[in-house]
Amino acid sequence: MPNSNTYNETRMNDADNTHASSIRHPDPRIQEFVEKVLIHSPLGTRLGVRLQSLGPDRVEVLLPFDTGNVTVQEMVHGGAIATLIDIAGAIGSASNVDPEQRRGGATTNMTVNYLAAANGVDLVATGRVIQRSSRQTVTEVDVRAAGSGDGPLIAKGIVTSRLF
Repeated sequence: MPNSNTYNETRMNDADNTHASSIRHPDPRIQEFVEKVLIHSPLGTRLGVRLQSLGPDRVEVLLPFDTGNVTVQEMVHGGAIATLIDIAGAIGSASNVDPEQRRGGATTNMTVNYLAAANGVDLVATGRVIQRSSRQTVTEVDVRAAGSGDGPLIAKGIVTSRLF
């Protein structure tokens, strides 16, 4: 497993539409895998998710507000929020494995608690792996309005992932 408590900070140009992270993983193989398979997947691309930071057992993912992801007026649909939580959980799972030893993973269980409405705001999911074994991870994910720091939770999720 990669080992690092430091992250290489790299500022990216949003104008090039790559949406790469501003804080990169110390293992470039993990960074590349996460960006290719999860961020730039058809669903990730459709939602416009952006990797904000990535390190061993921690991740931040941004979901920009889009009127295509609402239910009523400007309220972000719960399914879009659940998908953001699932993506953050999958990234957390992949964030501290040796890419030479694992081919991928799958969500085996996910619980989402919706705590407040997300009205017309970008969302940030912050994931932290709270349990890891050789075949499974459990990631806790908090969703807040972007820029709110430790502001009120919009949703909280627990994602269990199987590694293979």
